[in-house]
Amino acid sequence: MAKPFAYSLMAERNDAIDRLDIQFRWGGYGFRVLRCHLTSFSPGKIVRFHKHSEYEFHFIPRGKGTVVLEESVYPLHEGLFYLTGPNVIHQQEADAREAMDELCLHIDIVPIKETDQEGNWGDPWERHEAEACIRALDTLPMKPHVDQYNAMAWFLTAYRAWNEGQPGAFSTIKQAIIQILLRSARMSAIPNVTFEPPSRNINEHRFRIATQFIHDNYAQPLTLQEVAERIPISARQLQRVFREQGEDSFTAYLENYRLSQICSAIVEGSRPIEQIALEHGFASSNYLYYVFKKRFNMTPKQFRKQHAGAGAEAAPFVAAAQGRR
Repeated sequence: MAKPFAYSLMAERNDAIDRLDIQFRWGGYGFRVLRCHLTSFSPGKIVRFHKHSEYEFHFIPRGKGTVVLEESVYPLHEGLFYLTGPNVIHQQEADAREAMDELCLHIDIVPIKETDQEGNWGDPWERHEAEACIRALDTLPMKPHVDQYNAMAWFLTAYRAWNEGQPGAFSTIKQAIIQILLRSARMSAIPNVTFEPPSRNINEHRFRIATQFIHDNYAQPLTLQEVAERIPISARQLQRVFREQGEDSFTAYLENYRLSQICSAIVEGSRPIEQIALEHGFASSNYLYYVFKKRFNMTPKQFRKQHAGAGAEAAPFVAAAQGRR
């Protein structure tokens, strides 16, 4: 009894992904999927010599035949893969007595010139991987290879994302295409150069996490220990991180941030000072008056009167409250 054909589902609508006009960016390249489908060659069928300006990936999930690449003839059978293009002259032929199926991916790959602004958000690790993948594909020996990394299975992943109406179908199809490229590129003979991604300044990273947590939760009671557990490091380590990043201490940073938010609230609205104090993490308005008088040499009410209707003019006080240098 013949085993079920794993890709029979794709025969129901073999041009489904072709119609989607899938385009995406990966690293420093733009990709446009022209075809991504299952096609069948009846016994003895010949596709005469031709070439494509785009990359054309061929995977054989069933059957047998031959392919002529430039001037060399190679036998084809289930589990093989070969790449034609750009501009590789080739001819395909199914066996005289046995049909041959092919999973075919035609894709345009275009280098993208990156602007400075885009570069700030670009991931150098991803750029390296995309560059290494295209370089490997361009040096892939012109002959059939065993699909040892199971790239062809990703055709079915892409098709099912569309066919089942999966949430995030575009992202799934995009990732499936990238996997086909990456797994095909691994058959190249060029050495795989390990990329060392840029390492973080770990204390700067910890400081960013800690201060973001403070900004999100400053109106609640916060302790050094509680914030340290979010990272996670010890309270003593976190205190050192704050000092290393130019802050006097965790407590000073928290109080300065609360004061900066209070300054803005006092200038921008007319709510009672007592209410503003409670909303911004001070246990009482009396303590706020004490801190405000000590920091700015005036009371919150005097600050409001002095800066009423002039939020921009209060900026120096807000900056001072944040402890900016």
